[in-house]
Amino acid sequence: MFGDRFNALALNLDWVERLGAVLVSPEYRLAPEFPDPYAREDLFSTLRWIVDNASPLGVDTSRIMVAGASAGGGLAAGLALAARDRGGPRLCGQLLIYPMLDDRGTAVSTKQFDAVGVWDRVSNETGWRAVLGEQYRTDDVSPYIAPARATDLAGLPPAYIDVGSAEIFRDEAVDYATSLWHAGTDAELHVWNGGFHAFDIFAPHTTLAQGMIRTRNAWVENRLAD
Repeated sequence: MFGDRFNALALNLDWVERLGAVLVSPEYRLAPEFPDPYAREDLFSTLRWIVDNASPLGVDTSRIMVAGASAGGGLAAGLALAARDRGGPRLCGQLLIYPMLDDRGTAVSTKQFDAVGVWDRVSNETGWRAVLGEQYRTDDVSPYIAPARATDLAGLPPAYIDVGSAEIFRDEAVDYATSLWHAGTDAELHVWNGGFHAFDIFAPHTTLAQGMIRTRNAWVENRLAD
């Protein structure tokens, strides 16, 4: 619903400066003007464009990772599903930062953070209604936009999931990591005690946020080095 390709981009520049990664930040179309499937198809088109232009971009196609935070985290998870189902490109990892994964709103943490926090139950329902329209909470919702609805998580790239313990997406992030494990997919989960939604952006000076960013970056470095 809001934001652009530059939001919180500074957190990722370390990957470029220290690791030599190529960073592509797509400007996908936003809801409600462009409801599903616009955003997720914009991202898949971007992924294909990266592969098609790998040589001039300086991209190693064996080390392509998708990453996103909040709604972007859900889109990144959906993109990993789409890449698997559409025959590639093969990804080396999926970095899901406090991801927005489930439109159904059944998780306990969804009810606990009602009218509290930077992203609460009403914010969440507003966002999902904007992107899904009449499909909201129906059986017609695609797992590419709401990955928690996926019934088969096998064959996906290794995942890193982090989330705060004091935020609405806590339980759906934990559930998604658990489902990945049950499907035999590698997943690393971190629940940061006391962390609220996007605390790495709003309070980057704190010890908790610095630990979150440091741990996340270590995983990215390890995945790109494999």
